[in-house]
Amino acid sequence: MPEVTEPKPPVFAAQEITRVFRMGAVCVQALRGVSLALQEGEMVVLLGASGSGKSTLLNILGGLDHPTEGRVFFRQTELTRATDAALTKYRRDHVGFVFQFYNLVPSLTARENVALVTEIARNPITPETALDLVGLSARMDHFPAELSGGEQQRVAIARAIAKQPDVLLCDEPTGALDSATGIQVLEALCRVNAELGTATVLITHNAEIQRIAHRVIVLADGRVIRDEINAQRLAPAQVSW
Repeated sequence: MPEVTEPKPPVFAAQEITRVFRMGAVCVQALRGVSLALQEGEMVVLLGASGSGKSTLLNILGGLDHPTEGRVFFRQTELTRATDAALTKYRRDHVGFVFQFYNLVPSLTARENVALVTEIARNPITPETALDLVGLSARMDHFPAELSGGEQQRVAIARAIAKQPDVLLCDEPTGALDSATGIQVLEALCRVNAELGTATVLITHNAEIQRIAHRVIVLADGRVIRDEINAQRLAPAQVSW
């Protein structure tokens, strides 16, 4: 008989999570019973208008915030039961973050900015390898002020992937860029996803970007209103906005 292989658990599983923010007497419900699973190697785009709950969901998956109710698992570890110290270790060992603004240290070169992560990671790739993955081998000894916005964002991606995270969480990584430069950033994210197998979640307001993903999850008013596989993915260069 052929050997039966147990299916791998999803990288993330969220079960009926809610998030309520209290501001004085006012309660704002950012998430309203969201359930989803993210598989290894997937690139998922989270789409939705401002205030739909995208960033709140990303922060909970990344261990930066706690749901008010519900449960969140990273593989077989329940994040909703984790201590602050355990969440810090989870973020350090397993999660790479990329934000809209690059947060590079201006007095350090691209190589040195990436080395800030590799010096403390448990199983890093070299800064040179990370920068090569995002197409910046020729620019690694330049300072942020000598780099374009798109190049700085690619340095931020290299820094996030240098520790070889299990997941890469990206919050509007092309939001401050023009379309041509944004395509270069998306190409870097797709290359990382394909070559390292890093599960990637990408938040965007831009509906066109969903076409590069394996899967698209649409949020509205704190709820998932659509979760579907992309029948035909496009390369970033084929996307226009």
